[in-house]
Amino acid sequence: MESKEYQKLVQERQQPSTTGKNILWAFGVGGGICTLAQGLMNLYQYFGVQQEQAGTLASISLIVLSGILTGLGLFDKLAKHAGAGTLVPITGFANAMVSPALEFKTEGLITGTSSKLFVVAGPVLVSGITASVIYGIVLVLLQSGM
Repeated sequence: MESKEYQKLVQERQQPSTTGKNILWAFGVGGGICTLAQGLMNLYQYFGVQQEQAGTLASISLIVLSGILTGLGLFDKLAKHAGAGTLVPITGFANAMVSPALEFKTEGLITGTSSKLFVVAGPVLVSGITASVIYGIVLVLLQSGM
């Protein structure tokens, strides 16, 4: 097969790029999740909750909602189209925690679900906690004059 024939074959079989569509989906869904969070925060403040606590409640609400949607199999369907739009907000973290736990639920509550709960999120938590401890030690040393 000659080079020109090969190039023609590649052109015929090449799938059109879906990058633009993927970007729009990610932006729309990610923005929708953030808009939902802001709406929840406003709702909690309307009922008299202080702003900081309202933010915490909104985050908790998104985590619970994401966990429920993951358990029902709906989160993965949304993520299939939205991509990073569902992973970037806190909903992606909740999905990363719940998904492995659901995969191993047949192994039992302790050896399956509980032990697999932190498979994906565990390394992230360990790295974050370790970094914060190191930062705290350095901060204390700098403030004490060492």
